[in-house]
Amino acid sequence: MEYQAKDFIETEQGLLFAVVADGREQGRVLCFLRYAYLGGQWQKLATDNANAYLSRAFPDFLHYSEVLDTHLHAVDEEQVVRHYQPRAVLQQMLQEDTTDPVILDLQALCGLLQANHLNLEYFGVTGSLLVGMQNHGSDIDLVCYDRATFHQARNIIQALIARNHCQALNDGDWLSAYQRRACDFALDDYIWHEQRKYNKAIFNQRKFDLSLLASTAVDGERYFQKLGFVHLQTEVIDDHYSFDYPAEFVISHPEIDSVVCFTATYVGQAKAGERIAVAGQLEVDDQGRQRIVVGSNREAIGEYIRVLR
Repeated sequence: MEYQAKDFIETEQGLLFAVVADGREQGRVLCFLRYAYLGGQWQKLATDNANAYLSRAFPDFLHYSEVLDTHLHAVDEEQVVRHYQPRAVLQQMLQEDTTDPVILDLQALCGLLQANHLNLEYFGVTGSLLVGMQNHGSDIDLVCYDRATFHQARNIIQALIARNHCQALNDGDWLSAYQRRACDFALDDYIWHEQRKYNKAIFNQRKFDLSLLASTAVDGERYFQKLGFVHLQTEVIDDHYSFDYPAEFVISHPEIDSVVCFTATYVGQAKAGERIAVAGQLEVDDQGRQRIVVGSNREAIGEYIRVLR
């Protein structure tokens, strides 16, 4: 069975992990704990709490990835009792007869996108909806598996906002997102970057997000080693993969090939021809190629990509 980023997996211990990388590493699915069944109910766990809980109760799930040179979580494939796949779950939800307000909004939103000629076969639903953990105030998290269709969806969202069929986030929405993201520059700068991405909006007073997970050609498995923290200013010369997971920005630099971003905060952050300030972990692979990683941990404290304007 194939595992992709944005999937979720469940184990018999009552643990729900978000898959963070495609495929397997040494037979294990790379992931991060998001929910645990505690005291007779599911509880969402923040990063530090997830690490502390596994360290205390299930240390075998703690994992150091030699490929990525980072600490995360991993589950042996035979320990997976349920595999949540976004595309299959979305199709089920679109056919569901329900009174759940979040699913009803999902159905109406997808109907609106479909009416604007978007092919929903390339889409899935992830986040809390994927695993049935949504509540009345939950966002809708959509994932697209085709790059051209993803950019078509962004254009449609821009047009829907212009026609007031969807709404742009208001100041309160942006402030809430900014505080949740722990962004490393000022609020007005954060909003400027976000407003031009058109990968999130409000539908029926509910926020929805759109992310891209497209397959890319892989030139063999690359092993990375961290060289330390760096700050630099440079020009983006190729933004073709700027909305991917991970996002990639090819840069003009004599030694460093690219900036790779593992946090949604800075996906789609810059366009070709723009100069950026970047802070992150410098890494080198086994062929001597260097890159800067932004989002080496979930919060990405002190790491950022910012357009210089």
